[in-house]
Amino acid sequence: MLNDPLSGPRNDAAPASSGPKVVALGGGHGLYASLSALRTVTDDLSAVVTVADDGGSSGRLRRELGVLPPGDLRMALAALCGDDEWGRTWSEVVQHRFRSEGDLHGHAVGNLLIVALWELLEDPVVGLEWVGRLLGAHGRVLPMASVPLDIQAEVELDGAVTTVRGQVACALTPGRVRSISLLPPDPPACPQAIEAIEAADWVVFGPGSWFTSVLPHLKVPELARALHESAARRLLILNLAPQAGETDGFSPERHLEVLREHAPALLLDAVVADRAVVGDARALEKAAGAMGARVVLADVAASDGSARHDGPRLAAVLAEIFRAKR
Repeated sequence: MLNDPLSGPRNDAAPASSGPKVVALGGGHGLYASLSALRTVTDDLSAVVTVADDGGSSGRLRRELGVLPPGDLRMALAALCGDDEWGRTWSEVVQHRFRSEGDLHGHAVGNLLIVALWELLEDPVVGLEWVGRLLGAHGRVLPMASVPLDIQAEVELDGAVTTVRGQVACALTPGRVRSISLLPPDPPACPQAIEAIEAADWVVFGPGSWFTSVLPHLKVPELARALHESAARRLLILNLAPQAGETDGFSPERHLEVLREHAPALLLDAVVADRAVVGDARALEKAAGAMGARVVLADVAASDGSARHDGPRLAAVLAEIFRAKR
């Protein structure tokens, strides 16, 4: 019987190096980037993942079965896979998408695996633990809320303000997103996510889609309270470029200003930014200082010129910050 992932199948993944207790928040490709770096820095890592996706495979499973959207959770698990043959193989398997003319087209294998375990176990957290054990994941993946969420955004376009509902609609809106809220407005937070934040040494925000992956964590009341009250130090990793349709025209400092508008009392300890994308260092330092943080400028972008963080470079910077060397 499936009940305890610790009594499940063994794997021989090598343990990561020791390090602080770290909780990483986000979703999608941004969280994938931070987890890929963090898993090499600490062996005590938890990911708290947004559950508001309503598009693609996740949206279809959510609408058909009433489950949490599994896609961002799947990506987080894939990021935590090891670099050995076992980890690389399973990372590819869970990320693989079917291509067909039928109903399976576009579904990710990992999404189906996660939802199958949820149906068998009737517990999203235990199901994710089982998948993590199968993958040899170097860390734990948790949903930020216990129910599926919808993002609602106030959008300004041509001088008029309208309301847009849904993560996909918010991400693709041609207007300027002014603020977001969640539906339901007071969802139950995942208890294990609260516990992880309360016990953390460091909480890491970003990078990622600002309005649909980073800010939603601060709109779940129980989660926001834990993030404000935790004794953990807080670190923010800034994006390498504005995101079309969501943060067009945003400077690095504007990302911080928007974060502060959504969580005025939240304090940070450090803000990591790639030195090549910071046009006005003083403006960024001022915005970071308003939240209590210092700015760490470093070369963390991939060398191919894409707006993608380089895992080893980012890991090296994070390790130095955690060891109080930067």
